[in-house]
Amino acid sequence: MPRIVGVDLPKEKRIEVSLTYLYGIGITLSNKILKTAGIDPNVRAKDLTEDEISRITAVLQKDYQIEGDLRREISQNIKRLMDIGSYRGMRHKRGLPARGQRTKTNSRTRKGPRRNVSSRKK
Repeated sequence: MPRIVGVDLPKEKRIEVSLTYLYGIGITLSNKILKTAGIDPNVRAKDLTEDEISRITAVLQKDYQIEGDLRREISQNIKRLMDIGSYRGMRHKRGLPARGQRTKTNSRTRKGPRRNVSSRKK
């Protein structure tokens, strides 16, 4: 099982798909990385040699921000928005959608399960 940047890649899948298990890498970026490293995207992850794995790791560390560094940068960006008190930062603080979606209906993922407000009779 190949290990790249601290993440175990699935060995039975093609390397172009296996690379997408790294945070911050999709299929398009995976193909770009493999082209730069000079590796066939159709080869299985278990069939990679140590040299090929080191070439992929070198390309990743040189050109791209992935995994922990990327997560840290994203969380710092969100924290900065919250600190300066911007609209987007306030939405993040309150746990509401930050990109202009409607909230009267929908947005249950951000708001959580419904809380019933019962009306009292007098």
